[in-house]
Amino acid sequence: MGSKNKLKRFRENETFPNVIQPKRQEILSGSFVRKGRWAEFFGNDHPLVLELGCGKGEYTLGLAGLHPGNNYIGIDIKGARLWRGAKTAMEEDMKNVAFLRTQIDLIDRLFAPGEVSELWITFPDPQIKYKRTKHRLTNLEFLNKYRAILKKDGTVHLKTDSEFMHGYTLGVLHASGLEVLYANHDVYRNEGSPPEVLNIQTFYEKQYLELGKPITYLKFRFSSP
Repeated sequence: MGSKNKLKRFRENETFPNVIQPKRQEILSGSFVRKGRWAEFFGNDHPLVLELGCGKGEYTLGLAGLHPGNNYIGIDIKGARLWRGAKTAMEEDMKNVAFLRTQIDLIDRLFAPGEVSELWITFPDPQIKYKRTKHRLTNLEFLNKYRAILKKDGTVHLKTDSEFMHGYTLGVLHASGLEVLYANHDVYRNEGSPPEVLNIQTFYEKQYLELGKPITYLKFRFSSP
């Protein structure tokens, strides 16, 4: 994508009412006004669901279409990618969708304890090299951040083409004593995955499937209801 197109999308993001772009210092200083008040932003107290690393927002939009009774926020630091999802949501008048441009490691500063009902992590970079472990979105540090904002019985979903990421996450969950609600190492060949796993596909997921790569899925929670 050319720099002119990126700049154009950045400018459009600033005009979209469904895109929130807080400054890092605003978040770190504790002055981010949306924390604990996302129900006011959506105008209702429906369950709040986040997609981490949402890219172009395909999964955020797909989930919002399947479950109109929930509110969805796609989170990504790449504004030019996020623009596509935000624009589509505007064009289709999807009132239950918003996008938050920020870094995922700040998530516990953006949402209040118990404010979030579900988290979706879709096709994250597996960060396979050992020195990149701290960047894996299911390492213990990130899991603790998710625990801090989820409701007591809130769930986390991981959908990935990386068998490494799938296995690594299972290991972390078992070592931490967390409850694995469902695990499938090849969702399109093995029965049992929910509709939102099978009926929503991202651009890259379709490419992975064309290459014959299995798509894996995990669902877990930190505590029982």
